[in-house]
Amino acid sequence: MADIIQLLPDSIANQIAAGEVVQRPASVVKELMENAIDAGARDIKVIVKEAGKTLVQVIDDGSGMSETDARLSFERHATSKIKKAEDLFTLRTMGFRGEALASIAAVAQVEMKTRLEARELGTLLIVEASDVKKQEHAALERGTSISVKNLFYNIPARRNFLKSNPVEMKHILDEFQRLALAHPDLTMSIIQNDQVVFDVQPGKLSQRIVALFGKSYQQQLATCQEETDLVSVSGYVGRPESARKTRGEQFLFVNNRFIKSNYLNHAVTTAFEGLLPEGTFPFYVLFITIDPKHIDVNVHPTKTEIKFDDERAVYAVVRASVRQALGAHNLSPAIDFSSDVNVISKLSAGERKVQETYYEEQFGNSLGKSNLANWEKLFDQSSLAGSRTDETQRAAIRFESSLNQQSLEAPVEERLVFQLHNRYLVRGVKNGLMIMDQQAVHERVLYEKFLLNMKGSTGNSQQSLFPQTLELSPADFALVMEIENEVKALGFRFEVFGKNALLVSGIPAGITLGEKELFEGLIEQFKHNQSHLAVPLKENLARSLAKRASIKSGQKLKKEEMEALVEGLFACNNPNFSPEGTPTFFIFDTSKIEGCFNR
Repeated sequence: MADIIQLLPDSIANQIAAGEVVQRPASVVKELMENAIDAGARDIKVIVKEAGKTLVQVIDDGSGMSETDARLSFERHATSKIKKAEDLFTLRTMGFRGEALASIAAVAQVEMKTRLEARELGTLLIVEASDVKKQEHAALERGTSISVKNLFYNIPARRNFLKSNPVEMKHILDEFQRLALAHPDLTMSIIQNDQVVFDVQPGKLSQRIVALFGKSYQQQLATCQEETDLVSVSGYVGRPESARKTRGEQFLFVNNRFIKSNYLNHAVTTAFEGLLPEGTFPFYVLFITIDPKHIDVNVHPTKTEIKFDDERAVYAVVRASVRQALGAHNLSPAIDFSSDVNVISKLSAGERKVQETYYEEQFGNSLGKSNLANWEKLFDQSSLAGSRTDETQRAAIRFESSLNQQSLEAPVEERLVFQLHNRYLVRGVKNGLMIMDQQAVHERVLYEKFLLNMKGSTGNSQQSLFPQTLELSPADFALVMEIENEVKALGFRFEVFGKNALLVSGIPAGITLGEKELFEGLIEQFKHNQSHLAVPLKENLARSLAKRASIKSGQKLKKEEMEALVEGLFACNNPNFSPEGTPTFFIFDTSKIEGCFNR
């Protein structure tokens, strides 16, 4: 039998390695910026075009490389960080595997310009698909400039898996923000399609946070500081009232390396227990410093996961440091021991009064009155099956609602719709009782309306008497500019009003929320959907706006509003489900109702 095992050519091996290291343009930005930081750069500039699909260029003023080092840097497993296996457990640098440049060069066209400070001439190197096309001396600035053009040009299938430009740009900005937070002492800038997105100057961590996320964070930060023999924790946590409905602005660093850890994230969120509204997430930027011998960073190709030799101890320190920060800034809930000890019973009585008032409004009677007398009146009739009480007797029976006054023979369109617990709409149908979730119904109605608007680019707008100025973070502003046409097709009217600011003069017709609240909510929900859903741009926008603009559970509706919701639902192409896939209604069949009475 002939031998069947053979060694892979270097070009194919590099492409396989690239599949782990280079997943998208953001991976290139991360690897090249980390190399610049390790090279001692004080000023790092990132230039991207078409969200990195056409060009990613990173320019630094670091130490540069010699001609030999420049050539070797494109070989697999070539690194200046490791000489023996034990070095893996004393690492304090960013990159160390020596795969980044080799992997990038395997799937792109790469041009490197680099010069040592002590040399008069530098090195120009051009590599395409792992093949060195040119290497020569050139007159260059000190430091290194690496241009990565046409990513995945030689692997069309990989290129087809890239998302839209706004999605890919968001990932690039995420990587930039992480490295900018980890190194507030460096100058960093990023330019997308000749537009400056970020240009941050050296300063304190708090100044870097404000520069990246906006001036609104100036009053929202609580200092976090804790130190033990094993580990120290420093950084900032956001005030509970600044919590967002998206999880994006949470940053955890170990020895200045950004990591993802559900376990340590749980430590932070439990420290906020009792302070956050349901479904919101706190802002935090926390730095954990620990001896490298107690961690293993070599457990994931992108080095975003870390193993601790004593994870429970780190968890406890992180949780304690956040609790202390909240307490020191008077953000923890306090117990007033001078208050009435019977507060629970008072609340219960208050809730009961609210319920009584609700039932009086909905059904014309009170829960607090005795119902014994009404039972005798029920059995005073000559025929229980076919008798009918007069209007006075009908009103006296406590559990008789206006719903029962409807003739059973009335057509479906004329039957009464009423609200249950300010959450559900209830309506009789031929085969039973229909119960609708008012929020899910409204989301479905709005979603289909907004999709239709964007298809025709004819979204109706209601103009504001007093246009609102909206200041956005540089990342959010860049995102809005990318999707400007689609947002305006929804019915928004706005224009650029200074750096990273918009003047919002109109919002989609029929929405009662304020301009600022609605626009910020749309962007926040859009980013959340980007992270969790793989849906087209227009569908994401329609979902996001429907989610933020819809009637919420607990909102009391007028009769006309309830009827409009029901009519709108059954005019939809898909009335059965909300945009998120949850049912909009449920029919309680007549046979089930009869079964409850043993019929």
